[in-house]
Amino acid sequence: MREMPAFLEPRGGPVRPGPLPARPAAAATASASASRVPGEAGIWVFLLGDMTMFGVFFVAFLVQRGQNPELFADSREALTVGVGAVNTLVLLTSSLLVALAVRAHRLGRRADSRRLVALTALCGAVFAAVKVAEWVTKLDAGHHPGDDLFFTYYYLLTGIHFLHVIIGAGVLAYWHRLLRRPAGVPEGERRAVECCASYWHMVDLLWVVIFPVLYLSAT
Repeated sequence: MREMPAFLEPRGGPVRPGPLPARPAAAATASASASRVPGEAGIWVFLLGDMTMFGVFFVAFLVQRGQNPELFADSREALTVGVGAVNTLVLLTSSLLVALAVRAHRLGRRADSRRLVALTALCGAVFAAVKVAEWVTKLDAGHHPGDDLFFTYYYLLTGIHFLHVIIGAGVLAYWHRLLRRPAGVPEGERRAVECCASYWHMVDLLWVVIFPVLYLSAT
């Protein structure tokens, strides 16, 4: 390599390239978080298995609806779309609250995260109360499990989903209790929070599918 002529060199000698600036730790952490799957691998195996089970029920419902279009259309008229829409709005709100709770936890705002989890649990309680009231109304009107195929699937799908909501309430209680303790191991606690949030999002997603299938689907 040819050297620069002496008269072109700056005073103090040739300029040597300095080290590249270090990448901020926060940016590196954010990049790593964005490139990985939230929570643990085990929770995703469970969630995918659970959603597959519901998928089988949905397919069976659609097949039966195709074979009995008039029965399903007449029975569906007994459902109140507004009630299902209210519960859909409640669960969508709860998903937003869960996302905000996870974000608050990542920012170290544990008290804010705890309050958001409590509000999510309140949404779950509202959903459960509305669903029980709807069941009572349908039973009083003479629509019982096993009376016809539509209401058999109605009670089956909403009943299993209701069980998931109850389990989700326990998950939220654990999450809330976790945030009341002194901060634990950051990585382990973060993964636990993400697992709880992922489960609740699945509960909401299942209802987002159940609502149009049962309440809005046309023959």
